[in-house]
Amino acid sequence: MTIRLLIVDDDPLVRAGLTFMLGGAEDIEIVGEAADGTQVAPLVERCAPDVVLMDIRMPAMDGLTATEALRARPDAPEVLVLTTFHADEQVLRALRAGAAGFVLKDTPPERIVSAVRRVAAGDPVLSPAVTRQLMTHVAGTSPGATPDTRRRGAAGRLATLADREREVAYAVGRGRSNAEIAADLYMSVPTVKAHVSRVLAKLGFNNRVQIALLVHDADPATGDGGDRGGDVR
Repeated sequence: MTIRLLIVDDDPLVRAGLTFMLGGAEDIEIVGEAADGTQVAPLVERCAPDVVLMDIRMPAMDGLTATEALRARPDAPEVLVLTTFHADEQVLRALRAGAAGFVLKDTPPERIVSAVRRVAAGDPVLSPAVTRQLMTHVAGTSPGATPDTRRRGAAGRLATLADREREVAYAVGRGRSNAEIAADLYMSVPTVKAHVSRVLAKLGFNNRVQIALLVHDADPATGDGGDRGGDVR
């Protein structure tokens, strides 16, 4: 399958570099380029990308606003955020809006290609360690919210899940893959996938990254013992 990719960055040199690097992959087709968030919606309509590689800081409409608008659409493409920061409140906001993860602009080319492939396949690109770093960095993300109120709100949302669904959600928050969750909880991989789908539907989420962030909101210590540096997937 060929992955249709839209590149969004206000720096023409960065766009050219990304186009050269990603366009060289046999399974990736660059279907469009945008220099600003205002151009994203029309290009998505015209080019129908599978993945949008989205810069955050752009002049007229930043990538954050563009991501929120894009992910609110039905059948929206996946969004992979480009950033220069490991921990940035804007990155967290993009993840909460439904972005499937982020890559740093200085990431080696082969890893950016791998990230695009994984996001296209439905595997969010975000490690448990980075999740905790983001949560610590953005303790005041929600206006007027304190860590305690955010924790109570997240715990309340998780409490709406059935017991098994909640166990699966916490496993996702620890960075476990479907196979690992199946082994830990003595269930089949298809059953794990079904539970994850129900959790996403009940919480109104787009992907597993958002489950992991909610779990960390509810219990910031979650995952400390299980983080092996792997990606949430």
